[in-house]
Amino acid sequence: MILLFSSVLVIASLLLILLVLMHKGRGGGLSDMFGGGVSSSLGGSSVAERNLDRITIGIAVVWAVAVIALGLLLKVSN
Repeated sequence: MILLFSSVLVIASLLLILLVLMHKGRGGGLSDMFGGGVSSSLGGSSVAERNLDRITIGIAVVWAVAVIALGLLLKVSN
């Protein structure tokens, strides 16, 4: 079980990094340094951005559950 949750944690961590980097910068930060401030923002967010937000939140929940489960398993096994 520990190996399973460790694998899930590694995969979820990598996916979470990738998904967060795919988000559009909302100004003022490092995104402006790399040209993110040049693009004009339209009024609302597109369907793709909303789906990216939902997927990111889902992977974050999987990551949090894996961390908690792994912590509990390691505590019980000692």
